[in-house]
Amino acid sequence: MPTTPDLQELLKSGAHFGHLTRRWNPKMKEFIFMERNGIHIIDLKKTQKFFQEALDEVTKLARAGKTILFVGTKKQSQDIVKTEAVRCGMPYVTHRWLGGMLTNFSTVKKSISRMEEIDRMSEDGTFDELTKKEALMLKREQDKLEDTLGGIANMGHLPGAIFVVDTIKEHIAVNEAVKLNIPIVAMVDTNSDPDIPDYIVPCNDDSARTIQLITSKVADAIIEGNAERESHSEEEMMQQAAQDAKKAEQQEVKKKIKATGKRRSRRKDKKDENSSDEEE
Repeated sequence: MPTTPDLQELLKSGAHFGHLTRRWNPKMKEFIFMERNGIHIIDLKKTQKFFQEALDEVTKLARAGKTILFVGTKKQSQDIVKTEAVRCGMPYVTHRWLGGMLTNFSTVKKSISRMEEIDRMSEDGTFDELTKKEALMLKREQDKLEDTLGGIANMGHLPGAIFVVDTIKEHIAVNEAVKLNIPIVAMVDTNSDPDIPDYIVPCNDDSARTIQLITSKVADAIIEGNAERESHSEEEMMQQAAQDAKKAEQQEVKKKIKATGKRRSRRKDKKDENSSDEEE
């Protein structure tokens, strides 16, 4: 079972630093430990408690085979989110969130198909047959689509949940998930609304070190959930194979018993025939 970082790890990453007191969201009051030099300090024990609940849910989702979409488009989160999403085999969005990416997913899939078509043209030599201007325009379109949709190219259906680094920065993604009843796991800072996500991690959502710590733990939970599912599947396969072998063995025994019965019947018939011949 994945566990939340200890207090020392959270402190070292700067997870306790919130925003200026004047920028706070009153709904975050229960997660604030104190005020220091005009900055709210987050209660890291609350962070641990709620993060553990989030990790348990993420593991459960992964165990059930659900896809979890990672979302982090602000600069300090982009590389981290992409690296961790790739590590655990999940889709990601690290550049601009395309409006309708969830609520208009059928149209987004068409754009993904277009991106794949241009990729094929680039690989099969079609680009070489175009004019420089045409090739340049296609290359620009390819780069734009890759930046926006490259991370979700293999996401064939809506995700089972989304993991968000900053709910304010990613408000469009959050709103779309809410509209579609897609569970949200999110880092929430002192200026965020903690009532929107389904599972929260109260912490500094601006520090690259905190983002790295939290995101890597989420990825670990997914990897563990996937491993449990695969292990369970292998176990089921072994049990099924054992049942099939037992069934085949029982059928073979039945065949042998049936064949033995037929032989005995033939012998009896033959014996009866011989007895009849002798009597005659």
